[in-house]
Amino acid sequence: MGHKVHPFAFRMANIYTWPSKWFSRKDFRRYLKDDVLLRDFIRKSLVGAGVDRIEIDRSTVAATITIHAAKPGMVIGRGGAGIEDLKRKLKQQFFPATNLTVNIQEIEKPSLHGAVVAEGVKQDIEKRIPFRTALKQALGRIQKVGALGAKITVSGRLNGAEIARDETLGFGKIPLQNLRADIDYACVEAHTIYGRIGIKVWVYRGEIFNKG
Repeated sequence: MGHKVHPFAFRMANIYTWPSKWFSRKDFRRYLKDDVLLRDFIRKSLVGAGVDRIEIDRSTVAATITIHAAKPGMVIGRGGAGIEDLKRKLKQQFFPATNLTVNIQEIEKPSLHGAVVAEGVKQDIEKRIPFRTALKQALGRIQKVGALGAKITVSGRLNGAEIARDETLGFGKIPLQNLRADIDYACVEAHTIYGRIGIKVWVYRGEIFNKG
């Protein structure tokens, strides 16, 4: 059962909060679509910045986007030019008639966040680093910062093999059935000359008893 349910959705009522905060009766479908496109746009615009969670808070006249990143300096840019350019593009494409605020928050321990780890593995594989080397290095960094368990699965034509297959490496435990378990999860695709490689990352950071 644990493998068939997204770890965030499974624990949303217990220990996590929604990344999108808004209410709408008439425009729900448009807002939902915009949120998906907006997050995809931000991640593509900030490749290499270690973007993890993107929070969207909407009201009738204003919107606030909070980007959690491992390298906030890459997002802000020299003299704030980077963040101003991103804000201009977001306002032009998604919030033409809304006051927009963009906040950046630094991630203290990037290796405890699945999205950052998955992006790093993706970049290594696209640079033609052997996948086992990329996975072992990523798991080593995760273990070093104090994670209780982690697992990385890659799927596809690994190292250019003729037949696609799955490979999984990990350490510790991943208690997917425990609703108090703080498990971060991310899934990305690496694009190589042999095709797409799917990458899934689970990081177990301990138990949470009070919803944050």
